[in-house]
Amino acid sequence: MDLIPPEALLDDFPPPMRAIGERLRDVVTDAVPDAVERVRPGWRLIGYDLPMGRKRVYFAFVAPENGHVHLGFEHGWAMRDPHRLLKGAGITKRVRWLTFIDVGEVDVERCIELVREAARVAAMSRGERELQSIDDAGERPSP
Repeated sequence: MDLIPPEALLDDFPPPMRAIGERLRDVVTDAVPDAVERVRPGWRLIGYDLPMGRKRVYFAFVAPENGHVHLGFEHGWAMRDPHRLLKGAGITKRVRWLTFIDVGEVDVERCIELVREAARVAAMSRGERELQSIDDAGERPSP
């Protein structure tokens, strides 16, 4: 199977969305330099895996659309989000995201914090994620 470069995926979107996508790619690689970036064509997004010994764990994504771009987190439900920036609770069980419609909206510092938190949570076992969620929320998360 031929790999699609991230730039080729972003080229299918309007210039403002490409600019946001490129900024978010930089955020992820700055936050977690050893993250493995690859296009997931079926989902039409750029996914990031965290190397964990001989395997990789999917932890983040940049998902462009024609009117906005999402920076998302596979285990967002278990992440600490002290500024309450993440969206998706009540919409999805586990995935959480930020949405940007202009490149100027990207708060690099906050995004880097969330990407690093996403990597930390992805490196945990499922049980550890559930325990953290209980500790943070004071209640058991829905499966």
